[in-house]
Amino acid sequence: MRRIIAIPLGDVAGIGPEIVVKTLNNPEIYEVCKPLVVGHSAPLQKAMKVCGTHLKINQISAPEEGLYEPGTLDLIELDCPGIEKIEFGRIQKEAGLFAFEFIKKSVELALDHKVSALATTPINKEALKAAGVPYIGHTEMLADMCGVSNPLTMFQVKNLRVFFFTRRLSLLEAIKAIKKEDLFAHIRMDIKALQSLGVEKPKLAVAALNPHAGEHGLFGHEELEEIEPAVKKAQGEGLNVTGPIPADSVFYKALQGDFDAVLSLYHDQGHIATKMVDFERTISLTLGLPFLRTSVDHGTALDIAGKGIATSTSMEEAVRLAAQYAPVYRYDLLTTG
Repeated sequence: MRRIIAIPLGDVAGIGPEIVVKTLNNPEIYEVCKPLVVGHSAPLQKAMKVCGTHLKINQISAPEEGLYEPGTLDLIELDCPGIEKIEFGRIQKEAGLFAFEFIKKSVELALDHKVSALATTPINKEALKAAGVPYIGHTEMLADMCGVSNPLTMFQVKNLRVFFFTRRLSLLEAIKAIKKEDLFAHIRMDIKALQSLGVEKPKLAVAALNPHAGEHGLFGHEELEEIEPAVKKAQGEGLNVTGPIPADSVFYKALQGDFDAVLSLYHDQGHIATKMVDFERTISLTLGLPFLRTSVDHGTALDIAGKGIATSTSMEEAVRLAAQYAPVYRYDLLTTG
């Protein structure tokens, strides 16, 4: 059964509308899901013009009314006064406000079980701030709308999955944040997250922080004092976790199938690993929400917006991944025990 995947249109001054119309111009997308755009027809018409695509926009009031067939773009259109005046390639507060409203409506549909997952397009932090929207990004926005305190971020590219112990911290602050009790709690959540995606007996690897995993204290003590104790405690609870494994090999081993996922200790450690495998097909998943959310892992690209040259590869992959995991996603596994 094809699931309905909501696609909020994002910041319409950026490449969001272009990558959406290019994605839905691919008939293969309709083979795996029912894509539903939440946004407005004006930026979609502009995007089709610059991209040279021709889709029939089918405006509907509820997801069950969609046709979901190639050549048709099913759209729930919101009231967006002045949206036709928004220019490509420039930060505008109106674009930030509309992006927020698109996401809000998509979340409402997901919480009402009208759609199975969200595949989000880029938003612009500066535009959100200019609009007075009190969030710095999708994750914080979705967490607050769903009443969730600490959702997990996971990247996937091919069969490599990567969790992040810390993300938006400087390297120095990320190192300071590595404490065995917090790391142990994160390991437990990562295992549950894999189970929530249908991985029955997850194998998790924890990346080392220092070169050669510290060489027993020669290159740092974090492995001895914080990381190894957390891993051993998790193993004592019966969790299939290994580490710390040097970062120069653990991601390669996971890509080869030795592990179901890797826990990266800081932002760039995991980002570099995934994007070197395939930059355009690296997809971000937000887990721990009542519904699954996938996202492109790039920004609004204002410098090329409106030129019709933005690639839709990442958007297509985000929709496909949402369609793949939506039927098996188990939110209840992340909220028990």
